[in-house]
Parts: sequence; C-alpha cells; structure tokens
Amino acid sequence: MRSMTISLVALACIFGGTLLGMILRTLLPKHHLSEDTRDAVKLGIGMIATMAALVLGLMISSAKGSFDTLNSGLRNTGTKIIMLDRAMAHYGPETKEARDILKEGVITAIERIWPAEKKSIDVKKIGGQSKAKGVELEEKLRLLSPRNDEQRRLQSQALQFSGDIREGIWQLYEQVGQSTIPTPFLVMLICWLTFIFFSIGLFTSPNATVIAILFVCAVSAASALFLILELDQPFGGLIQVSSAPLYNALARLGQ
Repeated sequence: MRSMTISLVALACIFGGTLLGMILRTLLPKHHLSEDTRDAVKLGIGMIATMAALVLGLMISSAKGSFDTLNSGLRNTGTKIIMLDRAMAHYGPETKEARDILKEGVITAIERIWPAEKKSIDVKKIGGQSKAKGVELEEKLRLLSPRNDEQRRLQSQALQFSGDIREGIWQLYEQVGQSTIPTPFLVMLICWLTFIFFSIGLFTSPNATVIAILFVCAVSAASALFLILELDQPFGGLIQVSSAPLYNALARLGQ
C-alpha cells in the first residue's frame, strides 16, 4: 500500500532525525548548546512547526472534504439510477432494452471502480453481462417514439437522468488510482517534520521516557500523513468510499 509505505518512511525519517539530534548533542562543543543558541533555534523551529501544522491541518481538511464530496456524489448517482429506472418503467415496455443496458452499465461501473468486489456480483441473477455500453443508453432513449405528453415528459426526464449518471460515473473513473498530492510536496513536509524532531533531540537530554514520548509524537505525525494519503485514495486502502449506493441501486433495478 502506497500510503502505508510512505507513512513508514516518514516515521523512520522523523524518529531517525530525533535520534540523530540526540547523538549529535553528545559530540558538539558546550558553547553550541548555550541558552542563546537554544533560543535562536527555538525561534526558527517554531516558525517551521507552525507552517507544518498549518499544512497538515489544511491537507487533512481538504482530503476529508474531497472524500465526503465523492461519497455524497456516489449516493446521488445511486439515487438517480433508481429514478431513471422508474421513469423508464413508467414509460412502458418499449424501454426494456434500455433498462437492461442501464443494469449492465451499473455492473461495469462496480467492476471497474471496485475490482476486488467483482466476484460478489451474481450476473446470472440480475441479468445481462458486464460490458461497456458507452452512450448506448442515451441513444436508445432518443429513439423512443412517445405517443402522448406523459411519455414525452418521461423521455425528457430519463435523458436528463442518464446524462447526469454518465457524468457522475466518469468522475468516479477519473478518481480511481489518481493522487492529488504531489510527491515533492510530501517530501518537503517530511523534511520539515524531520528537522523539527532533530532540533528537539538536539536540545533534549536523552532518557527512556523522553525517547518513548518523542517516538509516540513521531508516530502521531506519520499517522497524520497516513490519514491524508488514505483519504486521497478513496477507492483503495483502509478508508474507502462505500460501493453500497450502487449495489442498492442495482438491487432495485428491474423491479
């Protein structure tokens, strides 16, 4: 897992910086560890720590906001799939082929976005085969010949739902395997955290309690990076967008 690997590397760098600072403390001349030097380093580290805290907070907030938006959009898409199927059912039996295409399209979306859940789909039970249909559904809807105002309304409504669903599904496709956090940005943030902990180790007398507390702090910082990276990959890892809205929609299709 990319997020776990990066977090472990960050933990090694951050806590390694702490230990390096403690080792260097024993090698430096005493005047390098004077009160004036300590105060000057504290000012510089305080600025870096403030920037790192702000960046971490903004990254967590942004990643959580994107995750929630995606989750909400998926539920909205699932609702529109059901509404599209209902509109076609009310239109009449002429839409049977279009409804089958819709069902196949939902299966394809689940298999592509959540490949690990592919085996949980009983294709024979729900009918149809999983294959890409593109814009075939909209073409079928446009070829309908409404006989009255009600059918014309339902056709227009179905076309609107179809377009919204296609847009929503393609937005989900674009998110699969994509990361919005640039690697140089992560490297810079890890360097900041490493330098902060290096400075703490440099001006701290080493003992078991201090080392244990600084290790817990390093784990907390690495955990924050792990959380950000997990939220940035909503279709893989430990924190995932649920496929339940599409499965619920799939279960209701054809009823």
